[in-house]
Amino acid sequence: MCGIVGLHLRDQELHPALGRLLTGMLGEVAERGPDSAGVAVYGDHRRHRAGHAVVSLLEAPDELAVPGAEVARVGATTIVTGPGTPDDLVVAALAAAPGAVVVGSGTDLAVYKGTGDPRDLAVTYDLAGAQGWQGLAHTRMATESAVTAQGCHPFSVGPDQCLVHNGSFSNHASIRRELEREGERFDSENDSEVGARFVKRRLAEGDDLEKALRALAERFDGFYTLLVTSDEGFAVVRDAIACKPAIVAEHPRWVAMASEFRALAELPGIDEAHIFEPAPGAVHTWTR
Repeated sequence: MCGIVGLHLRDQELHPALGRLLTGMLGEVAERGPDSAGVAVYGDHRRHRAGHAVVSLLEAPDELAVPGAEVARVGATTIVTGPGTPDDLVVAALAAAPGAVVVGSGTDLAVYKGTGDPRDLAVTYDLAGAQGWQGLAHTRMATESAVTAQGCHPFSVGPDQCLVHNGSFSNHASIRRELEREGERFDSENDSEVGARFVKRRLAEGDDLEKALRALAERFDGFYTLLVTSDEGFAVVRDAIACKPAIVAEHPRWVAMASEFRALAELPGIDEAHIFEPAPGAVHTWTR
């Protein structure tokens, strides 16, 4: 049943309130996914220095040290920041922690994952204190794989990219095998990771978010609502039957998406927003 919330801030004056607003939204979909919760925050340069690479890890040792980098433990997630490219920092982090799993990387993105009650996890992540220009959160009710931090959303498999998913892909196993033959490596058994890696490859080949998600809709069978984010903005798509819920509110100061309206109800100016349900099969995108 999973819950999705996302917030894209157009007004810079709202950037200090990103985490507070996202925390309220997350709390309203906690019952949809009591197993685990993950969040992604774009642009919080108090947590990671502007111009530095950021890598989010699971299964890292408590006393991890990465040469030339700063390391912070946040619940089950370890955040590593340092100069250089995200790829270089991933290599350095895994050299220091060979058994760790990379669950996010980029220059503007921090990803936090964990199992347990979503409201408790929001406190662990200090989500209310986060700042930035974009964020998303997901509460998971596991159906396709085990309840682990590694299996919870978002799936961030490309630089500054995230995907969260409510639903299931019925043909994910065959697409996973195709991607593995092309050299893609997977970190979980979650069907949503297959979607994330498919989108990653399309973006790497030059697609924008809209084109990548149209390609996904042509290849993947099942019932789903997806929110996909990048350093350029975010996009929402539902399957052709639109079985899974989604609602969007668009305001001059922000754009927000959630599984239920109540997650949007306390956003500033909601009474003035254009509120709509994304059409079946339609891809909606917003950019910075």
